[in-house]
Amino acid sequence: MKKEIISEKDKLEEARNVSIKEGSAASFSAGITYSYLTPYALALNAQPIHIGLLSSFSGLLAPIAQIFGSKLIGKVHRKKIVLAFVLLQALTWIPIAAIALLYWKNLLTDYLLYGLIALYSIVSIFGGIAYPAWFSWMGDLVSEKERGKYFSKRNLITGIVEITAVLVGLAILSSLEKSSYAILGFGILFLLAFLFRLISYILFHKQYSPSRFKLNHKYHITAKDLLKHNKNFKRFSYYQLFFNLAIMIASPFFAVYMLQNLGFSYAMYIGVATSSSIFYLLFLPLAGKFSDKYGSLKLIYLSNFLFVLSPLLWLVFKTPLTLIIFPQIAAGMANAAFIIAFTNFTYSSVNPKYVGAGVAYLNLMVGIGIFIGSLIGGFILKYVDNFNFAINSFFIVFIIASVFRLLIALYFLPRIKEEKKVERIPPLHVNITHPFKSLHAEIGWLRTIYVSLNGKKVKK
Repeated sequence: MKKEIISEKDKLEEARNVSIKEGSAASFSAGITYSYLTPYALALNAQPIHIGLLSSFSGLLAPIAQIFGSKLIGKVHRKKIVLAFVLLQALTWIPIAAIALLYWKNLLTDYLLYGLIALYSIVSIFGGIAYPAWFSWMGDLVSEKERGKYFSKRNLITGIVEITAVLVGLAILSSLEKSSYAILGFGILFLLAFLFRLISYILFHKQYSPSRFKLNHKYHITAKDLLKHNKNFKRFSYYQLFFNLAIMIASPFFAVYMLQNLGFSYAMYIGVATSSSIFYLLFLPLAGKFSDKYGSLKLIYLSNFLFVLSPLLWLVFKTPLTLIIFPQIAAGMANAAFIIAFTNFTYSSVNPKYVGAGVAYLNLMVGIGIFIGSLIGGFILKYVDNFNFAINSFFIVFIIASVFRLLIALYFLPRIKEEKKVERIPPLHVNITHPFKSLHAEIGWLRTIYVSLNGKKVKK
């Protein structure tokens, strides 16, 4: 009986499909944990400074681990790197789950919060080591002209799964919230995280890895050499450092603000937190098409503007419904634009054989920003009340974050250039002396952009 010969094209198509399934399993693991890390820490009697540490250590250690992971590319097959460290990451969720049992049994309670911070940092380290190999692997599976379309589709599907996981987590926690077993609900969530990350590991086994990527020490490049020959990427990486610093001054503390200051229940908190992910999913396909047609840099401008706006809206709105309608729509749109732009700009600005090292260095800059920004936000919340300001300490954090986001955009973005040839956006005709005409022009301009992204001709 003749063995069926499968073409390279079919192998790549199948690998992309497997990647969506793998990403779905990984996203379920992420969704049932990451949204609940802050509530878990608060249940272990964490203060805002501890929440800052939880974000800052994981945010810094993951990209440092990526540097190590990028050096493994060329020495060890990418698939082996991913498999080894995804398995280790899955296993680390088990002791994190065990913390809930120890707390329920009233054992080592003074140390459990620090154990959570340490173990979550280890989860981040294992994920960081695997990421450059995965990123490089995916770059060989998806052609440049299809990346916006494919990653928007992949992110849409995995995002829906992640939201489903968040809701499953909410159902588990809500059923135990008023009982003596409440803390054990978190243990159940993290055991599910282990199970679904293990499924992700099994699916990676089935995912095809192109043989054209040969083991070669030349696949690693030092950060110094990479930046020396790529000034635009250097500017982009510095932008990422300071932008993420500004983002993290406020972002880790929205959950604390809702749970402690606004007194939201778990259901109200998850409703608000999940809404931005829903808006992210709604805008994601459009962001992918926009990136393919008009480039990633314009998306970065859009996302930065929306990220400036988001903390300011938290100053005004305080009910779950208004928080969902205003700041969370802005955050969802911003994340959709940013994630697609970040991925595609990185692929297009770095030589394919160095993309693992490039994304590792870029994420190191991101991690440094996350580390510093989270600590700044935590310290402001810890010490600002000592000065007896009339304004809420969270509001001070939100204002500082918004101002920093604006200043960083004004300084860095005009210095960054688009890396690939893209179409020009149709001009926007604004007349400040006729605001109603300008509004009509803006609506028409948005319609023109939307129609062009969907491959239709604009009716005159």
